[in-house]
Amino acid sequence: MSDEFSMTIDGRAVDAPATFGVIDPATGEVAEQAPDASREQLDAAMDSARAAYAEWRRDESVRREALRAAADLMFAKSEEIGRVITLEQGKPLADATMEVVGAGVWLKYFADLELPVEVIQDDDNARVEVLRRPMGVVAAITPWNFPLLLATWKIAPALLAGNTMVLKPSPFTPLSSLKLGAALRDVLPPGVLNVVTGGDELGAWMTAHDVPRKISFTGSVATGKRVAAAAAPDLKRVTLELGGNDPAILLDDADPAAVADRLFGGAFQNNGQVCSAIKRVYAPDALYDDVVDALAERAKAAKVGPGTQEGVQYGPINNKPQFERVGELVADAIAGGARAAAGGAPIDGPGYFFQPTILADVSDGTRIVDEEQFGPALPVIRYSDLDEAVDRANGTHFGLSGSVWSADADRAAEVAGRLECGTAWVNTHLALAPNQPFGGFKWSGLGVENGTWGLQAFTELQVVHRSKL
Repeated sequence: MSDEFSMTIDGRAVDAPATFGVIDPATGEVAEQAPDASREQLDAAMDSARAAYAEWRRDESVRREALRAAADLMFAKSEEIGRVITLEQGKPLADATMEVVGAGVWLKYFADLELPVEVIQDDDNARVEVLRRPMGVVAAITPWNFPLLLATWKIAPALLAGNTMVLKPSPFTPLSSLKLGAALRDVLPPGVLNVVTGGDELGAWMTAHDVPRKISFTGSVATGKRVAAAAAPDLKRVTLELGGNDPAILLDDADPAAVADRLFGGAFQNNGQVCSAIKRVYAPDALYDDVVDALAERAKAAKVGPGTQEGVQYGPINNKPQFERVGELVADAIAGGARAAAGGAPIDGPGYFFQPTILADVSDGTRIVDEEQFGPALPVIRYSDLDEAVDRANGTHFGLSGSVWSADADRAAEVAGRLECGTAWVNTHLALAPNQPFGGFKWSGLGVENGTWGLQAFTELQVVHRSKL
């Protein structure tokens, strides 16, 4: 294992007794080894976080300065860590570098975010304040699609609130989080942020561990349910950001040519590997063929290749299981009568490359419409009645986000308000920001991240009632 990739426990670089291979999705071959933490090392990380908590929670100004320094490190190391993200995740280097910059933006935002005391009574009888107190140790488990950015969605608010953390990244993308942990050893006191890596077994140990008071998890619905079940006996608090099957509904006055670029970008950003990306498009009869043709034109023109190559827009799918799943869902749709207006198959050669795919003549009841594909394949569904289209868009266990597209923004906003989801966009999609709460309805999760609401999710309410009598 390279010395460049070591775990961070109690502020020190730590190797593990075993390692596991990290695959470069552009080649399908092992590119690096990562530490495979033992149960004893997880215990050490938890003990370190618990010991650091007492001091870390005391001084808010120290925490803010540390987060500002962490943000500056991300800006300074954006290209260095970006190259690691491209190696393990596959996305183009420019996108990977911007992910690290985004991590800095999130850290900076929370470093400056106020969490004021609420005074609910101040009279001759009493002064009653409602304060936000830290919880203790947070166990954070992060996914492979945005390994660094989504880690800072948890690190920044948790640490600002006064908590300490043990972070476990996805075993598909552990390297960038190891780099993050190593970089932050210089700005965070020992034990405040511990980074351990390993497989699913390590995640199970974390969720059942008796030290953390909260688990913040981003990943699949199935794993999220297991996290919630593991947290329940100890009454651990949980935030679960899970899957999505986001609909985009075009109204009958939309201009396909005018919105096609934004629709395509909202569906295919990060090669479709975004929980809140557009996963299905509903187009009215009169616009259907034009919508399909416009999206297919963009899919055929997209440049796919290794993320290190100049001009590449979309890299490989991150891992073999997901690559096989996307292929299975596309093949199932075509076997059921769908037409591949663009793409429809893997790209020959090494790595997990798949053609950007637009599927036409497909309807609800097909797996790729009903399930979350999480990859570069987009079904376009025809509708005749808008109310029916809204019902079909809502007719799923998912409820992360959705969008409505129209020349009349007020009309679109009315329809967007009928979507059963955490974020409803009008004439855009994937417009995310650190000050905007992000979470889902139904099986898309519990709680929210980002903004004041995300910060509050890492706190407990405490009432301080001071009698004046």
